[in-house]
Amino acid sequence: MKLGDVIRQLRMARGWSQGRLASAINDRYGTTLSREYVSNWECGKVTPRDFYLRALSTVLDAPLAAFEDDVRRRTFLTDLAGTAIAPVIASDLLSVGFAARLQGGPSVDDWEGRLATYGTEYMSLGAGDVQRRISRELVVVQQQLENPRLWSVASRLMTLYAKTFPGSDGSKAVHWYQMAARAADQADDHDARVWVRGRAAIALGYEGASLGFADVFADQALAISDKPSLGLLNAVYGRAHAAALRGDRATALGLDLQGRRIFDKAGSHEQTSDYAVPWWRLNVFRSLLLARLGDDKGAVEAQEQARRELPGELPRFATHLELHRGLMLVRSGDRAGGVAYAEAALGALPPEKHSLTLRMLMKEIKMP
Repeated sequence: MKLGDVIRQLRMARGWSQGRLASAINDRYGTTLSREYVSNWECGKVTPRDFYLRALSTVLDAPLAAFEDDVRRRTFLTDLAGTAIAPVIASDLLSVGFAARLQGGPSVDDWEGRLATYGTEYMSLGAGDVQRRISRELVVVQQQLENPRLWSVASRLMTLYAKTFPGSDGSKAVHWYQMAARAADQADDHDARVWVRGRAAIALGYEGASLGFADVFADQALAISDKPSLGLLNAVYGRAHAAALRGDRATALGLDLQGRRIFDKAGSHEQTSDYAVPWWRLNVFRSLLLARLGDDKGAVEAQEQARRELPGELPRFATHLELHRGLMLVRSGDRAGGVAYAEAALGALPPEKHSLTLRMLMKEIKMP
């Protein structure tokens, strides 16, 4: 994706005109940027320099790395090799990749089975374990992409892989979500196109990271289809969390209502997969959303609903609910008590069960 396209998507996700974007930068930095100059950026006639890249990052709620040269976002294997893996692991990955090419690799049915396994394992494994396993699978599936159906497999693997990076670090998570969306487009898989974008939106919105891109992915999912689906449900709640974090209470509550209506038609019976949104997981989404909005009564009700059906083998999500309680205490004025409550809850969870999202929630709770 070209830099101008990134700027345009983020601007439109905020509902801003080119003139409004120029004004936002001028108001914050005392510059005299014109609407025409923003237009030139988006058309590729002018490339914004470092100062304006930082300004765009700030006013559009997007990581600075998202505005880097698109050449750096083009290749699959180069990006995988750039994740700072040890040389011995890189050697193993190269060997696995060439072996897959020579031997033909797993069948589509085998890949679907692996995806189901990873969807379940993601719910209980730590980010490091998931990242190592999926790195290997991405190298293998890359060798089979002449089969259009495997672009869909790749898109879902990349979405899980993106989730192992904190959205707030600015580069890896957003980058891999973008790759996943493009891979789903290559597959021409309608459901996958919506799902990967919706999953990206809820991941970034729930984490409170890269809110501009949370909006972009949500808007893309909504533009592809308004048919009730898990992808659409994720997209709506991703946008709701972004609105809540910006202080737009009315929009957040409206999206919550829309999301509950979608759930009534598309909610999951499957309880323990990242590809599912059962009743308890919907209420985890809602618990944090309502805590962020200061609706303590609604948040507590959502927490109680979630606990009634939360599988016992998923203690990490019970910890999410406890951290939401800590956030509620902080927002009610008891900062010390809220931080202590959240730290105790996180400390009670074995370290190998910790996720990047939990750490980011802890950071939000500790924010002054």
